[in-house]
Amino acid sequence: MEENKILTYIKEVLKNLPTDWLNLTTHRLDIYDEKAAKTQFLEQFEILCKTHNSDPSALQSLPTAYDYIRLGHPLSCVLEWTLANLNQLNPENVISFSSQTVPVLAILRTNLSNGKNTQIVYTGALPDAFDTETLKQVYGYHFQLKQVENTAAIPKFDGSTIYISQQKELWTVEQSPNIDFYVQTNPALGSVLLVNGHQNKGYISDIQHVRRRETIAMTPVNCLKALSVLTNTSSPTAHTVLEANKAQVLEAISAITHSPTKPLVGSSGLSIQYAIMMGLIHDAQENHPKKDIKFIVPPNCYGGTNDQARRVAACIHNVEVVDLYVDGDNDMVQSINTILDQVAAEDAIPYIIAEIPTNPRVEVPDLVELKNALSAVRKTKTGEIAIDPVFILDQTFCPNVLFLDKNNLLSSVRTLSYASGSKFPSGGTCTAGYVVGNKKSEALMAKIERHLLLCDNEATAHQYEILSSQLPSMNQRIQDAYQNTKDFVDFIKDTLPGAKLNFVSEDLAAQGFTPSVFSLDLPTKGTSDAERETYKRALNLKLINLMITKIPNESKFCVSYGQLQGCYWTIPATSTQGTTKEGDKDYIVRVSLSPKMDLELHKKVFLEFVASI
Repeated sequence: MEENKILTYIKEVLKNLPTDWLNLTTHRLDIYDEKAAKTQFLEQFEILCKTHNSDPSALQSLPTAYDYIRLGHPLSCVLEWTLANLNQLNPENVISFSSQTVPVLAILRTNLSNGKNTQIVYTGALPDAFDTETLKQVYGYHFQLKQVENTAAIPKFDGSTIYISQQKELWTVEQSPNIDFYVQTNPALGSVLLVNGHQNKGYISDIQHVRRRETIAMTPVNCLKALSVLTNTSSPTAHTVLEANKAQVLEAISAITHSPTKPLVGSSGLSIQYAIMMGLIHDAQENHPKKDIKFIVPPNCYGGTNDQARRVAACIHNVEVVDLYVDGDNDMVQSINTILDQVAAEDAIPYIIAEIPTNPRVEVPDLVELKNALSAVRKTKTGEIAIDPVFILDQTFCPNVLFLDKNNLLSSVRTLSYASGSKFPSGGTCTAGYVVGNKKSEALMAKIERHLLLCDNEATAHQYEILSSQLPSMNQRIQDAYQNTKDFVDFIKDTLPGAKLNFVSEDLAAQGFTPSVFSLDLPTKGTSDAERETYKRALNLKLINLMITKIPNESKFCVSYGQLQGCYWTIPATSTQGTTKEGDKDYIVRVSLSPKMDLELHKKVFLEFVASI
């Protein structure tokens, strides 16, 4: 396709840009085909381009590009497609990142697994965040660095050659057979990775998976800026005052959490979690060299958490993931006690990742017993004092509960708390996440910050701007959304008593646990377990489809929580638990309510559902 025709069409697309492309953080699962992620969107987008159709309704009707916006979204797909066409590449060979360094780390990770050499070549200077020593010592990556004057000076290499160039404009590259991967970086926008040559096609899915789990795609706002530069049009986005917004965000998080440590804000919850994991591994290498590291993780927790932990363990020989069974028929405290005893006997380092309340069963352990289990002094087999655990608390469901206060039960335990900012902190308007620690974990926060910056995964200027406007109202929104949720839960108990509901008790609510999410295990029937399971799964979809059809302006088939308005429905087993082992998945309905929604209409439609079964 001719360059001028492409850029002319992109100009028209930018004029008629659907607002959701810029503002949505959770895409609709009812128009999403996971097997055709990105390709389905681009195939239909290309048809529109060929027919010169940039009508707003046509653009709005395109299918969901990715299930999570941090992995990719319409504007990142359009940017990648445009750059691919300008460079005569397949669109799958172009991958955008919010980070300048993670695309390089993604290639290094694959080559580490495959025992392949890597040469990193650059002109000018490497990105400021690139930390050669730490990447080699902590991550275990192997590579050579070589500075050159231009691409013609790049020699042949037995392995992969990555060429990094920093530039203001992200578009065409001067392709060379000696370059396998082009990484074009821009400090204000992020980076674009171009995969060169058929022999490197196998890297693409691995790189995409790194973007899915350890970082995010270039954000919608920044993709729009990049496309505006490409087409020589003005971007409608306003200039943000980064330092002022950042100061307000850090102050708000400190006030909300009562944490004595400086908050760290990342581009997403998983970006923060990755910094936590690598920071703790770094600390362990320095303070307890050669000891085994155990990340103790619930197997049925959010799939990104589970998958990321296992991916880190696969890269570092002395890191292992241990399953922690926390809800349903299992008790979190009992499980922690058992595992910590085992880890102590092995003289290993225990890092526990857990959600409170749990997801999707919305359970809270006995906090006094939890404190006792975490703070108990344990001995190794040789009688020495075992290394105390670090409790890494995913507090996304209830970010208002004060776990880090100096008077809290966990003040005697090294505790970190993190939250996905795409939930209550931003009201669903950006993907950023944050982490804070109590006094006992203060030394760990410096290491976590180091790895957040190394991965160039700090929140963007626009994300800080959104958080600065939304965080001040967070606690009130949490309370209002909880009231709607409790009302809806009570209504379902009355109208469908055969359903099993997972929600916090009034006693837990009085302690401050006021989530606005509940899970619903619908009544089923059949003569065998298989029949009953099949019937229930069909019933799950029947309920969701009724809600999103009858209340399209509010009820969405989406993975979200803490949104400013509306009601979101999902099935954890097919969304948030996507990479969880099949036996640990939950085929139930998870519902999240907001402070602003037509609750009576939702009750009315739910009654229709009850009458139909």
